[in-house]
Amino acid sequence: METGIHELTAGYALDALDPDERRAYEVHLEGCAQCREELAAFWQTTDALAVAASGPAPGAELRGRILAGARQEKQVVVPLESRRQRTVPVLAATAAVAAVVALALGLWAASLSSDLDGTRAALERAQSAATVLADPDARTVALEEGEGRLVVDDAGRAVLVADGLGPAPAGKTYELWVVSDGGAPQRAGVFPGEEEGRDVVRLDGTVGPGQVVLVTVEDAGGVDAPSTDPILGSLPA
Repeated sequence: METGIHELTAGYALDALDPDERRAYEVHLEGCAQCREELAAFWQTTDALAVAASGPAPGAELRGRILAGARQEKQVVVPLESRRQRTVPVLAATAAVAAVVALALGLWAASLSSDLDGTRAALERAQSAATVLADPDARTVALEEGEGRLVVDDAGRAVLVADGLGPAPAGKTYELWVVSDGGAPQRAGVFPGEEEGRDVVRLDGTVGPGQVVLVTVEDAGGVDAPSTDPILGSLPA
């Protein structure tokens, strides 16, 4: 169980482990600095989402403390007392945990600088993406071109996790497309790209069996049909 026990971090953070798993994980946690750091980061993420979802935005000083703390890599003493049970499924792997952490930190920063309506829309998309990533039955589809993965749940809801894209060029945006074999590409949303690290993007619509997802660089606001070669492309879902 030692190899798989690292994958229990999200479940422990969300109180979604059974008693035997919880006891085994707490024993492992005492000697694993990596899991302690990931657990602390995950708790910081869920706390940030909770604050962003209700009430006015906190001040700049609090924002700075939270972001600085989330980015620091240091030893963390983790309290082992029981936390309130929540009905949230366990994330499939540590990679999914990292994706949700990146998503929530980006959302937290956006929520402090956006208007209220924009923040609520971003929160809804973030929650939708997190639901797909947290679904233990969702399948992971590798990218044929580019770095990252596509995660698709049984209902066809999909999240693209892309590594190392960086911001789109000035006046441009990244645009998502869903393509069936022999069919015309269908628009599936746009996103600006993160300054560094990982983009976690919930696609508009659904992705069906055999369809692929592409990303192209287009004019700001998006276009109705791809005008450039894809920079990312998935294998068939």
